[in-house]
Amino acid sequence: MSVLLKLEDVETYIGQFHILQGVSIEVKQGEVTVLLGRNGAGKTTTLRTIMGLNAARNGSILYKNKPIKALPTYVIAQKGIGYVPEDQGIFAELTVEENMKVAMRHDNEQTKERLFSILELFPDLKRFWKKQGGLLSGGQKQMLSIARAYVNENDLLLIDEPSKGLAPIVVEKVMESIMQIKEKTTIILVEQNYMMASGIGDHFYIIDDGRTVLDGRMSLLKEDEQLRRKYLGIA
Repeated sequence: MSVLLKLEDVETYIGQFHILQGVSIEVKQGEVTVLLGRNGAGKTTTLRTIMGLNAARNGSILYKNKPIKALPTYVIAQKGIGYVPEDQGIFAELTVEENMKVAMRHDNEQTKERLFSILELFPDLKRFWKKQGGLLSGGQKQMLSIARAYVNENDLLLIDEPSKGLAPIVVEKVMESIMQIKEKTTIILVEQNYMMASGIGDHFYIIDDGRTVLDGRMSLLKEDEQLRRKYLGIA
C-alpha cells in the first residue's frame, strides 16, 4: 500500500507560540488515519499546516512524493486534497445548492455524477436543496461541509472533528457516511469521540504537546487500556 502523504518533523508557529514541535505521520492510500490527543495537542494545527493555512517553519510535507510545504492553499487544494474544517466553513447566506456550486472545481459529467451520489448519501441535502446553509441543523451543516469537500475528485480528505456538538443519533449518521466515503477516498480524521474514531480508523497517531508520540494499527489502541488512559484520559 503506497504512502499518499508524509509529514516529517514538522514544526509550526502561530504568532510566537510553537504549536507543532515535531509531527511525523504517514498516510497510506485507501486508509483512514486518525489523529488523536488531548485538546490543544496540535491536531487541528496539523491539518491546517497540511493545507498551508498555517505555515510549516521546519520539516517536510510530501504529497504523492512531491513537496507541498511552501505552496499556497488553493494550489494544495487543486492537487486533490479536500478539507472539512472544525467550524464547517459553509456559507450561511447561500443555499445548499449554491454552497455546492461554489465548492465545485469543474462543471463536468464526472462532477455531476459525484454530486448525484452525494445527494444519495446525504438525503437531507437533497430535501433542503433551496434552503440557506445557516438555517440547517448542526448535523445537516456538517453533512454539507463534508459534501462540499467530497464533490471534487480529491484523493485525500482532511476531516476535523465531524462529531463536535452533535447529538449521538446524528453522530451515527455522520459516522455511517464517512464509512461509505472511505471506500473511495483516503481520509485523515481528527476526532475527540474515541468510539467514533476507533470504529472508523485503520491507523492512529497520538499527538501530545505538538509532537507525535505513538502510532499503530487501531486494533492496538482498542486492546490497550493503559495506553488509552495515558494519552487520551479514557478507559
